[in-house]
Amino acid sequence: MVKMNNERRLFLKKALTIGSGICATGFAGKYLLHYPGLLALGDDGLPSPTIALAQDDNVYTGAGGINATTVSNMIHKSVMLITGAPSQEKAWQSLFMPNDVAGIKLNCLSGKTMSPHVEVVDAIIQGLKMAGVKDGNIIVFERMNRELETAGFRIRRATEGVQCFGTNELPGGGYDAEPQTAGSVGACFSKIVSRLCTAMINVPVLKDHDLAGVSVAMKNFFGVIHNPNKYHGDNCNPFVAELSTHPYIRNKVRLIVCDAILAQYHGGPGYKPQWTWNYKGILTGTDPVAMDRVCHRIIEEKRREMKLPSLQQAHREPKYIAVAAQLGLGEDDLSKIRLVPV
Repeated sequence: MVKMNNERRLFLKKALTIGSGICATGFAGKYLLHYPGLLALGDDGLPSPTIALAQDDNVYTGAGGINATTVSNMIHKSVMLITGAPSQEKAWQSLFMPNDVAGIKLNCLSGKTMSPHVEVVDAIIQGLKMAGVKDGNIIVFERMNRELETAGFRIRRATEGVQCFGTNELPGGGYDAEPQTAGSVGACFSKIVSRLCTAMINVPVLKDHDLAGVSVAMKNFFGVIHNPNKYHGDNCNPFVAELSTHPYIRNKVRLIVCDAILAQYHGGPGYKPQWTWNYKGILTGTDPVAMDRVCHRIIEEKRREMKLPSLQQAHREPKYIAVAAQLGLGEDDLSKIRLVPV
């Protein structure tokens, strides 16, 4: 048992070392053989969340664009890994049902360069179709149409096919008239989340945040309430965690796909090119706390490499991650999170 703990920590350390190559054979392959799928058991006999990390140098084309085929392969293989399913179709079918109305929540605050790539979203739409979800029941959304358009997405509303619009789009969008509470958070939710969607895919980007420390999975849902400005005090703690306890989020999010092709380690949440790096990655999982903790670690490693103070030293440690774990939203202990290469 001690040996497994040491191996686990060693693997995690290697996987999170910035710039190191990650191979899908060796120890990781043996580990998956014994602990397949979402219900893998940790050394304490309790379920251990899996975060799949896919990295590929071919994610960029020679012209500097994004290779859609590579991205698609990265995402579908990752979903197979975290579900333990034998095929892409069965992997997506294990998460979504044909009668779902599936919302894809993006994070387009930082403009085209630092938003989820269109190719990533297209691959997710492919996956939902594999699960039998109808085109018209797929909604790509953000706070505002303008943010989606700036990020390269075409607004589609009340037409055949996949829908794409912001909460500000009417009819169909807007915020609920009555606020909901989640801990100390009181807010009106986007009707896309409260009324339209039965399931959601959370699609954040891997980036730093000047107040919260990091802005990844849980922080992305500040974009579905009407008053997020009220909840940025004390490094957004405990507000990010408490918001995620609301049933609209906790019960509807089935999958998290973090676009880490281009990542930002300082100066966020706005795009600051001098503090970005080509991580060439996609991180996939179902546990928002585990996702945020792994991404926190990746950013800390990059900050160390670039001789920057830790987020704790910079007085913006993302304490909300530990609070979220205490609230039962997921696992924040790195030694209990399976970070597995694809």
